[in-house]
Amino acid sequence: MTGILLIDKPEGMTSFVAAARVRRMTGVKKTGHTGTLDPMATGVLPVLLGGATRFCELLPSHDKAYVASLKLGTVTDTLDITGEVLETREVNASRADFESALQSFSGTIEQVPPMYSAISQNGVRLYKLARQGIEVERESRTVNISSISLVGCDEKNGEYTISVECSAGTYIRSLVADIGEKLGCGAVMTALRRTKANGFPIDGCIALDELADLAQSGKLEEKIIPIEQALDS
Repeated sequence: MTGILLIDKPEGMTSFVAAARVRRMTGVKKTGHTGTLDPMATGVLPVLLGGATRFCELLPSHDKAYVASLKLGTVTDTLDITGEVLETREVNASRADFESALQSFSGTIEQVPPMYSAISQNGVRLYKLARQGIEVERESRTVNISSISLVGCDEKNGEYTISVECSAGTYIRSLVADIGEKLGCGAVMTALRRTKANGFPIDGCIALDELADLAQSGKLEEKIIPIEQALDS
């Protein structure tokens, strides 16, 4: 069995565990995924099956798309709600202020990767250093935010939901934190859903529970995308 399965990764599961679950359900000897999603995040996770894992680096990265929720006035060490709270600040920003700040991040921007990330520095993953309480200087990266917009708002409680289309390598947690700093009150990401990755949209993905049912009914292969199709571009 060779090809790509598009999984809607559930919350609370690492991308590695999700790919391992697929491996057990399909019976293939090897699986891999094309881009890590944080455990708290849900959404598009292309999982490579069997011989398709050899083509991981050749797959077109394309832009990615996300829907993220955030809360103003809170700062954590992980930049998301799962982390340790470092600060709580007064929020004076209005919806209009938020929308104005949001648009200042449209286009090509510089972004510093978070400490809690899988990036290696001097051969060590940053998150491993972060867990030891060690923070190191990180070089900023150039990323592109092709589209960013407000899709939900609870102005009274300082809670907002945004839609973002961006280049591969963009950290939405960092984007949220930077928006909070722009407003002077800080911000923390409270939820994240990836709606597009590697050119694949969320509406083509299947849940792990559905995958188990398909495997039992013998209809699983109908959902497998041939690697040739993915490499067409």
